[in-house]
Amino acid sequence: MESALADLPADLRWLFESGAVNLEQLAELHAALGVTSISDLASAVADHAIGELTLFDPATERAIAGALPHLRRGVPRVALGRAVALTRPILDLLRSVSGVAWACAGGSLRRGQDTVGDIELIAATARPDDAIAALLGMPDAVRPLYRSDRRLYFRMDRIQVGVRLPDPVNAGAELLQATGSRAHVSALREHARRAGWQLRRDGLRHPDGSVQPAATEEEIYSALKLPFIPPEIRDGDEEIQAASRGALPPLLLRGDIRGDLHMHTEFSDGKDTVEAMVKMCRQLGYEYLAITDHSPRSAATRNLSTESIARQAEEIDRLRELYPDIAILHGCEVDILPDGRLDFSDRVLERLDIVLASLHEHAGSSRDDLLRRYTAAMKHPLVALVTHPTNRLVPFKPGYDLDYDALFAVAVETGTIVEIDGSPAHLDLDGALARRAIAAGAMVAVDSDSHRATLLEMQMDLGVTTARRGWVERRHVVNTRSLAEIRAFISAKRG
Repeated sequence: MESALADLPADLRWLFESGAVNLEQLAELHAALGVTSISDLASAVADHAIGELTLFDPATERAIAGALPHLRRGVPRVALGRAVALTRPILDLLRSVSGVAWACAGGSLRRGQDTVGDIELIAATARPDDAIAALLGMPDAVRPLYRSDRRLYFRMDRIQVGVRLPDPVNAGAELLQATGSRAHVSALREHARRAGWQLRRDGLRHPDGSVQPAATEEEIYSALKLPFIPPEIRDGDEEIQAASRGALPPLLLRGDIRGDLHMHTEFSDGKDTVEAMVKMCRQLGYEYLAITDHSPRSAATRNLSTESIARQAEEIDRLRELYPDIAILHGCEVDILPDGRLDFSDRVLERLDIVLASLHEHAGSSRDDLLRRYTAAMKHPLVALVTHPTNRLVPFKPGYDLDYDALFAVAVETGTIVEIDGSPAHLDLDGALARRAIAAGAMVAVDSDSHRATLLEMQMDLGVTTARRGWVERRHVVNTRSLAEIRAFISAKRG
């Protein structure tokens, strides 16, 4: 029995282990309602569908509802970067299968949360057997945990992956429910009720109970007189109210990014040459990039020195002649020392096109001391940008205990850019802090902080996703602007 339970879709296993249901009730939940995930359970509770089953009474239904907020409390979450890397090839495979109209992630992965508690992929298809056969043919997939006509659960790299294969006619309803969050879906249900509709787990229903098919989520929002609400801001707090009054901001798009201002090469702790990074940035269609290796006293495995930064400048000059179609800025991610000074002399830094300043303290600095050091760096006329301000390490180390509102105020006062860093280890500023930064009037940069050419694209994607979680718009982001505007921004502060 323990072996069988271990092979259940994880949310069913956690529900059983919570004590809310016994095995017979668990079986009926699945057989009658098709429940395999926490989003299915939440929808069944909201629809009052559980009380209609033969083995359930009101007390058990209340027990399930009470278990939902705690169901995954003890479940290890997967860092967003790892979840994206794991699912990209699966989604690419699904999109290549004949009959699949579209495929995308759902749940906390689609919402771009820092860590992911559920990997659920949705692919709209009228031929689910073909998609399931393709998935089972993947060389890295472990034996399936669960299979039905339109669902498959399996383990890959020790992580459970769920795939839903709804019919394209009403696939938008499945995607909406599977994306969540529960608070957003609940608020949307209430909005639908006030508008004379019912939003249930099988889709949007007319007052007479008939289902209004929705091939896309946009059709559901449109029927409810709402614009499409981006998944990254479906938190259930204020996005529906903002959508109702036409106040949703036009969130930053990946295509808005014109260059990357933070990356590392083999001159410090990067894995690739400057030329490899330049070539990849050209492939990504960037107009400019900045090479920003670490300064001498950084904790990185390798660092720049006064001699090597001069050699790097010569290498960049050579590459500028080879690749005149992209601007290569020579920069440095310079550490902020304990006394607030920078880890290179002004004589070295003033020769650079752009200077990034950062803290890499792991412990030992007080809240006031950290802010003092940041303030000193931002008041330095050569510092254009402060990188990953919280210096958190997802999912292992929280960010600094710091007065971030004071930090953003100094950034505005000094004309210093603050960064949203796409490195999976940072994702920093996170969505909540990014929103506070732009509300304070700070300009932000969205950068990859990549140490490999092959990761430049994915880490920029993660940075844009994190920015969107903070309601960041194109107008807030410095690297959506032209090279001339970037240079003018830097010159204005230096002047």
